[in-house]
Amino acid sequence: MVKTIAIASDHAGFELKSLLKSVILEDGYQILDLGTESTESVDYPDFGYAMADAISSNKAECGVLVCGTGIGISIAANRNPNIRAALCHDVTTARLAREHNDANVMALGARLIGTEVAKQCLTAFLETPFGGDRHAGRVRKLGAPPV
Repeated sequence: MVKTIAIASDHAGFELKSLLKSVILEDGYQILDLGTESTESVDYPDFGYAMADAISSNKAECGVLVCGTGIGISIAANRNPNIRAALCHDVTTARLAREHNDANVMALGARLIGTEVAKQCLTAFLETPFGGDRHAGRVRKLGAPPV
């Protein structure tokens, strides 16, 4: 079964989202594109929430979010307790987001990251498995309310 990757952006992330879609397809994955469809101004929370819904309802196994900085759209997605969206700036943060935090969504800032680095982050995020072991208990606490 081919893994489905959800992808979404606001207007600031639209061009980078379009570029990353081609990489995802080249790597043999299916895409669930949650929008936006142009550089016309939109509200990034709407797309973060759409991503959270897609992951929570098992329409996709993981996702990629893009806005100007990656901050706002990741905050929106992380309001859902099933989401572990990690803002990534380089290959190391993308790899460790998966390996240590079992991130199921990667967020990128289109105004802050170059296209080649973004593509490298995407590959690292999609190819790195969760490390489990000592990290598993910590990750379980991420979705639980504080005691």
